[in-house]
Amino acid sequence: MGKTKKFLWYGYLGIFYILLAEAGLIFHWRFFEIFMTPWCWTGLILFLDALNFRLTGESLIQSRRREFLWMIPFSIVFWYLFEFYNLFIKNWHYVGLPSWRPLRYFGYFWSFATIWPGVLEIYELIRNRGILAKVRVKPLKLNGTILTASFAFGLVCLASPFVVSPHTATYLAAPVWLGMIFLLDPLNYAWKRASLWGDWSRGDLSRLFQLFLAGAIAGFLWEFWNYWATTKWIYTVPILGDIKLFEMPIIGYLGFLPFAVEIFVMWETAKHFLHLK
Repeated sequence: MGKTKKFLWYGYLGIFYILLAEAGLIFHWRFFEIFMTPWCWTGLILFLDALNFRLTGESLIQSRRREFLWMIPFSIVFWYLFEFYNLFIKNWHYVGLPSWRPLRYFGYFWSFATIWPGVLEIYELIRNRGILAKVRVKPLKLNGTILTASFAFGLVCLASPFVVSPHTATYLAAPVWLGMIFLLDPLNYAWKRASLWGDWSRGDLSRLFQLFLAGAIAGFLWEFWNYWATTKWIYTVPILGDIKLFEMPIIGYLGFLPFAVEIFVMWETAKHFLHLK
């Protein structure tokens, strides 16, 4: 389908969601103080999907709805994997949580469900606008040794927090944010799915830098909306943790770049098992 001028109705609803949440904070409405982040990200997803549809005539919700619906529960499961790692690296914790456990877990699930769709909608918008679309390098002569080394390195990264002292583990956020990329991307390449190793073998790093940009944008928005909420996360980053923008130490923003790549790679792997294109 070609370009269309139609901006779908739920895009306006998404804008309204975000504006309503901002008003809710100004007037100290408890609901928005608790659910600021998932509410705003829900609005952002609706807005971006409508915008992507307007630009190309296709979007995640409109054209790949089965994928979108699968993405929601997988986003929750995938993020809980990182919550598990946080038991060891101890880089963030939550404050202001509702005392009633069902409401608390409703907030967890809603928040975590927006992570993968939100980042990937931002990434698709960047691609649709042609931003960073011509990042070319010398093609890599890809072979089995490189792919095997990548897989092994990913395993080492993901195992590292479990084999060091608790104090050292707090410094190992970087391997956690990189591990899934090096572990899973070779498999995606072998399965003939979209992969960063495959991109490099063609001399095209556009996707990598587009994902970096998507991560930077998503990170800023996460931290912006999180900062004003009452129920939110707080960081305990052990390096330069006192130099902050919102609640996030400045150095921590670097983690959002590979995290967006990780989101893409993990979802490509999931799509393989779900038999999604």
